[in-house]
Amino acid sequence: MKESRLKLDAIDRHILQVLQRDGKIQNIELAKEVGLSPSPCLRRVKLLEEAGVIKRYVAVLDGSKIGAGLSLFARIWFKTQDAKTINQFVEDIKQMPEVVECHLMAGECDALIRIVTEDLASYRRFHADHLTQISSIQSIKTEVPMETVKVTYALPL
Repeated sequence: MKESRLKLDAIDRHILQVLQRDGKIQNIELAKEVGLSPSPCLRRVKLLEEAGVIKRYVAVLDGSKIGAGLSLFARIWFKTQDAKTINQFVEDIKQMPEVVECHLMAGECDALIRIVTEDLASYRRFHADHLTQISSIQSIKTEVPMETVKVTYALPL
């Protein structure tokens, strides 16, 4: 079942742009920035939350300051393509906090994951102790980025 797309007007889009930039902004400041009084602005934000447009609010951390400064990508190939294999992989990956993104893919590989660790030695341990222990995985190819050019969580509106 396809979810219906919510109709957003220019003010809703402006509210979302500001909240994507600063999720901690006070409602009074948000209202001022989008040209509304505080009460209608708060009502719109609540409606966007209730409709699921705003899923949650989070703090974006600097991984290098907390021992998670290395981001790696791993392409995964499964042993088979059946639902049981895929579902088991998904459940196993969900239990690994080092895996911060997981995408099931159409194309060359079956899954693409992003892993954050402290350094290459900690990734090697994670790879040996956790990733290679997932029974549904046939092959893992790790990609090491040389430089991060852009990371954003803001969606284009």
